[in-house]
Formats: sequence, C-alpha cells, structure tokens
Amino acid sequence: MRFDDSLETVLSADMSTPFGAQSAWRQLVDLIGRRRVPVSPAAITRLKMIRTQVPPPVRAASARSLSYADPPAELVHLFAEDDITIAAPVLRIARMRAGQWIEMLPGLSPAGRSVLRHRRDLAPEVRRALESFGSVDFRLSAAGSEAFFVPDGIAPEPELPKMVLPDAKAGLSGNESYVPERPSAAVTELKPVAPVESVILPMQPVPAESPFVSLGSVALGLPVVAEALRQAEGQDATSPGTNPLDSQAAGPFEINELLQRIDAYQRQREDKPGVPLLRSDYGDNDDQPALFDLEPVQSPSFRFETDAAGLVRWIEGAARAPLIGLSLDFAALPAGSRVDGVAAGAFRRRAGFANARLIVEGNSDAAGQWRITGIPVFDRETGRFTGYRGTARRPRADESAEPARPSRNPQSDALRQLVHELRTPTNAIAGFAEMIETQLLGPVPQPYRDHASQIRSQAADLLTAIDDIDLAARIESNALDLRPGTVPVASLLTQIADDLTSLARLRGTVLTIGSSAPELAIAGDDRAVERLIARLMATLVASGSKGEKIEITAESGADAQVVLTFDRPQALAAYGVESILTIDAEAEAEAEGAPLLGTGFALRLARNLANELGGALVIGEQALTLHLPAAVIAPVEQASSS
Repeated sequence: MRFDDSLETVLSADMSTPFGAQSAWRQLVDLIGRRRVPVSPAAITRLKMIRTQVPPPVRAASARSLSYADPPAELVHLFAEDDITIAAPVLRIARMRAGQWIEMLPGLSPAGRSVLRHRRDLAPEVRRALESFGSVDFRLSAAGSEAFFVPDGIAPEPELPKMVLPDAKAGLSGNESYVPERPSAAVTELKPVAPVESVILPMQPVPAESPFVSLGSVALGLPVVAEALRQAEGQDATSPGTNPLDSQAAGPFEINELLQRIDAYQRQREDKPGVPLLRSDYGDNDDQPALFDLEPVQSPSFRFETDAAGLVRWIEGAARAPLIGLSLDFAALPAGSRVDGVAAGAFRRRAGFANARLIVEGNSDAAGQWRITGIPVFDRETGRFTGYRGTARRPRADESAEPARPSRNPQSDALRQLVHELRTPTNAIAGFAEMIETQLLGPVPQPYRDHASQIRSQAADLLTAIDDIDLAARIESNALDLRPGTVPVASLLTQIADDLTSLARLRGTVLTIGSSAPELAIAGDDRAVERLIARLMATLVASGSKGEKIEITAESGADAQVVLTFDRPQALAAYGVESILTIDAEAEAEAEGAPLLGTGFALRLARNLANELGGALVIGEQALTLHLPAAVIAPVEQASSS
C-alpha cells in the first residue's frame, strides 16, 4: 500500500471519539512531517479541526517526534500557532525559506520569536525582521505607579501600556509620552499623545517565586557541600558561642570558603577505601561492608545462660530474638527451634551435657545447626539449682550428615535480576505491537502494521535470548528447579520439527526425523527436556545452508539412556570440537535466522542443561550426540529407578 493511500485512510477514519482524534493526529503529523505524503489543504484543515480534541501532552509528543525530520512550512505554521511548549521543538529545527519565516513572524508570540532569536542558522534578513519586533517583545508594562520587566520568552499583555519619558525626545515636547504600536516587518513608529506629568517608574524587585536563585543556594543543596558543612560544624562545636554559618548570615556567601571545604572533604574520602559492590570481587579483608550480601552472615558461636526452668535468658555472640526464651526441655517444644534428647535428658537430671544438637529456624545469623555444651549452676549458699551456662558452636563437617550446601554466585543472582528487568518492558513492547498489528484499537494503515509485525518478531527473538540468559544464570547459581517426569521422544521431536518449519524454510534446510520406538521416553523435567532439544535443533537448523539435510534419530542406549543423534551442518565443519563452543554472535550477525546470542552460547547452554538433567552432550566431527536418562528400558519393559 502506498503512503498516499494511507493518508486517505487516515482522513476517512472516524475521529469523533477522543482516541480516534489522537490516533489521526499522530498519523497525520508523522506522514506530513516526514514528507511521506505531500501537504494537502484537507490534511491541514483536519489537523486544525481536531487539535482541540487532542490533549497538549499528545501534541507536544508529536512535535518532539519531528526533531530529526524536515517538516513542511504549512505544518510549522500549524505548530507555531499552538502553545510555546508545543511549538518550541518545531521552531528549533524547522528549515524554511527566508520569505516564509518573515511571513510567519507577525503571527508568532513573543515567546516563539524568542526561540528563533537563539538560532544561528537563520538568514540575515530574518534576523533583521526579528529585531524590528524588539519594542514589542522587550517592553516595560505599567501597572499603577510601578512597572516590571517582561523577560524574553513571556507573552505580553493584550494591550500595550503607556510609558512615560521624563526627558524630551526628537519630535516630542518636554514631558510628552508615546505609545508603541504593533510593529510591521520593518519599522516601528512612535505616535505622540497628550502630555502628562513626569513620574518615576521604580523597578519591582524579583518576586519570591522567581525561578532565579543564587549560586550559594544551589551549592548548599549539594550532598557534598552539606557533608562538608556538617563536618565543619562538628569541628567548631568545641568553641562555645560560635556558629560556622554566622559569617554567611552576616554577609554574602563566600565561594572561596565553600571550595576549600569541598576540597578537604574530597581528600578525606580519597584516604578511605571504597565500598565494594560485591564481596566476591574483593578479598576477605574488606574494611567496608558490601552493598549486596547475598549470602546471610552466620554467627560461628555464642554463649548462653538459662534459668532454673531451662529457658534461655542471656545471649552473647548471636541474634537474641530467635534464642531468648528457648527451652532445654525437649517436651516443651514439639516443633520449631529445639534441642535434642541429650540436652533434655541432662536438664531433667540437672547434669552437664556436651555437643548436644540445637536447631534454630529462621533467617537470622543464629539460624541453622548448632552443637551446645552446658554445665549446671547451683547456688553456693542454698545449693539450689539456678540454671545452665554454656557455649554453642557450628558443627564440623564430620558431625553433620547433611550434604554441603553450594555457595551462591552473586554475579548470577544479579544477572537474574537484570533479566527480570529486561523481560517486563520487552513483553509490553511485544503486546502493544500485536495490538497495532491486529488493529485491536482501530484501523491502522498497512505500513504501520508492517512495522508492528517486525517489532513483534524482533521482540520474540529478544525474549528467547532473555530466557536463555535466565536459564544460564539459574544453572550457574544452582537455582534450577527440576521436577521428575516422563517425556515421550517421538511426539516431542515431531512437535519441535513443526515449530521450526518456518526457520527451515527461511534457511532452505530440510529437517527429517528418523523413526523411533513409540515407548521410548526420557526421564526428567518436561520443560527442561523440551527446551534443551528445541534450542539444540533450532541452532543446527539456523546454521544449515540451502538444500542441506539435517537428520535426527533417537534410540535406546546402554546404561538406561536415550541417545539422540543430530547431523552436524556443513557450516560448522570448519570448527573443531572445542572451537565450535566459542562462536560468538558477531561472527553470525549477517546470517538470517541465526541465534541472537550466537551458536557457541546456544551449544554451551545445551551442554550445561544436559548435565543438569543427568545426561551429556558429545560434539563429534560429523554429528552431535545427546545422552539423557531413559524412563523405560526397552528390553525389560520396566520403569527405571533413575
């Protein structure tokens, strides 16, 4: 569809509703402003007609969208008639002939002409025409006996006030006054009026709400300056009766003194070590705490005391909240934080105990497994039992049957957070593009629908890359959630091959699936298995050439495994077994349909995901072989224990 047809479609669209008017405004401004269609009186008339129905923010956004365009003179005239906040972006970039500028100047507001005065690319005759408006744009307004200055960029009053001159001027007698008229494009004429008494016009001071502030006020709002002043106040606090800001209150703000304080504060900061973002990036001898302690800090030991009832009353070396009130009586705590039977039996006998087990629940520094040792305490005078005193320590590796918990990688957690922040706006972009493409909110010209289709396709590729990065980060941080299941091989391969039909047609590659036993199945998480095989097949098809055939076969292997064999494309034949994993996205930037993150990243991700599923990916010279656990052993027809 041609752009001329698009213009006719927009002009014939329904503009009775606010949404229809806004949509038509955006499309007309875009088509005319970028000179995709010739300017027609009907289009300009339609824009003037619907301008009142379009909110100012929408009109301002459409004006800003023409920053890198070359709008025609008729559209510039239309925006110049609008408010200065809407007209300014167009007036700053518009390029017209000198005659067109001079013709438009009388209709501009003083604020609009002020925008043009700041341009240095206008013709000399346009500048001279702007100078002729000086008596109107730079004038004094009188209100009673006082006057104030109208700065450049502020619209004048509708009526031109009378200005009184105390001295005689050429053509006027002693105390006559004159009224300036609206200037023409060249000369401003002064007309004498009846003489009045001379008055002195005092200038009104800048009101309190003026946007102009002093340099000292701005500097006092800076964090560095505030910190420097705070330190200076602390140093001067030892001398009574003095105030470090007295000198400023009594006189002007001293810039020299401020700069000296800032310099002293900067020198103090340079002498101190910086705060690391991640503790793993620096050594263990960090003087400053890390900003992101992803792993909770655990106390290595603590001391405690109990009362005669066995309740903990005093703690030193760990968080008090989860421990105060904890009882040594096993029967008193059937669930939650508790001790084992060794400490409970010793408490009933008022005897000492050593290396008893203590479990503290929660997320504090005292949470986890402990080994506690305590001795009973008796009153020296009466011999009455008063409680226990003891210590607690973390269990050694040989004292606990729990598997060692792998430490989390802070960089992987930060990457997963970044992936989450990227996925949200990308989903929004894809959703709005689909709404435009399907014309869900109203008719849209074909060129815009084509652009929306491209945006949606590219957003889908970007979401796939984001999901791959998220999966890699989960594998790296040991946060991959795998659920046991059974995945039939034949139906899975057929489904993935159907999904890759468009990619295979684009690359000219023939994808064939070999026959396999219907009872052949893979033991593992169905989502992870499907993602692994789908990404591997998509990577190989994207690397294929025109007319090339890629065959995929599946069969039962030894040790209760399913073996899937993928033909290696000819484009990857030049790479060795290890070098194929290093192919980056830049080497395939020109290939249509290539993985967004590169073939090397996709193969490394498939290899790591296969390891997580209990299998392996073997890269050979002629084929890639994927080994995964089998859910059914074909010869015996029984479920695998794996």
